Amino acid sequence: MAGHSKWANIQHRKGRQDAKKAKFFTKAAKDIILAAKAGGGNPDDNSSLRLAIQKAKAVNLPKDKIENAIKKGTGEIAGGDIIEVVYEGYAPGGVAVLIEAATDNRNRTVAEIRHLLGKNGGNMGEAGSVSWMFNKKGVILLNEEQYSEEQVMEVGLEAGAEDILHEDGMFAVHCAPTDYMAVQSAFEEAGMEYESSEMSQIPENMIEVDVETGRKVMKLIDAIEENEDVQNVHVNADFPDELLEELAG
Repeated sequence: MAGHSKWANIQHRKGRQDAKKAKFFTKAAKDIILAAKAGGGNPDDNSSLRLAIQKAKAVNLPKDKIENAIKKGTGEIAGGDIIEVVYEGYAPGGVAVLIEAATDNRNRTVAEIRHLLGKNGGNMGEAGSVSWMFNKKGVILLNEEQYSEEQVMEVGLEAGAEDILHEDGMFAVHCAPTDYMAVQSAFEEAGMEYESSEMSQIPENMIEVDVETGRKVMKLIDAIEENEDVQNVHVNADFPDELLEELAG
């Protein structure tokens, strides 16, 4: 679990840089379309849509594009023919890879993902081959320089958080999907700003990798994340501190 916490922090830092890239607009819009499609276009009644809109605003997706994405999801305008798919496979070193995508062409996307895995030392797995190694959780990161552990625990645990990890200058608050919005709202109501907040796939067990293998895994992750259909990539690699410090720098 500790390795995931460090990697989550690195992903967050990468995300702030990547947010400037146009492809993240596409991914944010797809999140909104899917959320509206599943639960309706009113964010007050649809917590998934509320979260998708928050993430879209974080990458500066224009208001009109947010509104259009909602309308696509509810069927008011064309363009909402998007489905969620999950691909499973392995990266170098036997590291498990779980890839969440949103696409309007399943055949195209699976071919592209298979190609990217093979090109970067990985391979596609069968459905269920690695998903059992991960648990879906809400993950909220707060900066330890802003809040004490006591503050985070008091608010988080009272709202239903399951675990609070302290690592790499961050408090990582984990909670069940059903409690996610309640925990996030509790921090907001307490006036506590979080660095990031998202649903994630937490690995049950980590695989330790050396620096060389870790770089290969990172290269694979970067290549897959470049695909505009890919929403999230999760791995169970416990990356060496040396490599994480290199990335953080």
